[in-house]
Amino acid sequence: MPQILVTGMSGTGKSTALRMLGLRRHRTVDTDTDQWSRWVRLPDGSSDWVWREDAMSALLDGSDRGTLFVAGCRSNQSRFYPCFDHVVLLSAPAEVLLARIDERTDNPYGKRPEERGLILEHLAVVEPLLRATCTVEIDASAAISQVVDQLEAIAFGSGA
Repeated sequence: MPQILVTGMSGTGKSTALRMLGLRRHRTVDTDTDQWSRWVRLPDGSSDWVWREDAMSALLDGSDRGTLFVAGCRSNQSRFYPCFDHVVLLSAPAEVLLARIDERTDNPYGKRPEERGLILEHLAVVEPLLRATCTVEIDASAAISQVVDQLEAIAFGSGA
């Protein structure tokens, strides 16, 4: 069964897309929780929120219970790219991302000025890296129902 990674910057709609995919009876995992990710200290003293590799390996090894959509954007996710049939980048302009972050009520990230600055920095630095390694890019400024339809089409071979 297909395994699809849905990645992108904060505000692109990864979590919203997964909720809708779940309503459509697909298996989904949002990795933005302590179950799937953890903080690590880097050699320079900074910290990074990375995937728990043991948990991700267990999830992705031999998944045979239906299509699986996984959402996340972590610095160590590329180690798992071989486990995915597609790596889908959701992208949208900065003004769309920041407006969505302003409006969301289920996630406080991105409300503070320093977090907004980091989001813009990631958009400039990280998103091009994701674009270079993804198999498909979706314009996430479209209606969420269209984004989810495209994700399903990719999973079932009609949108890649």
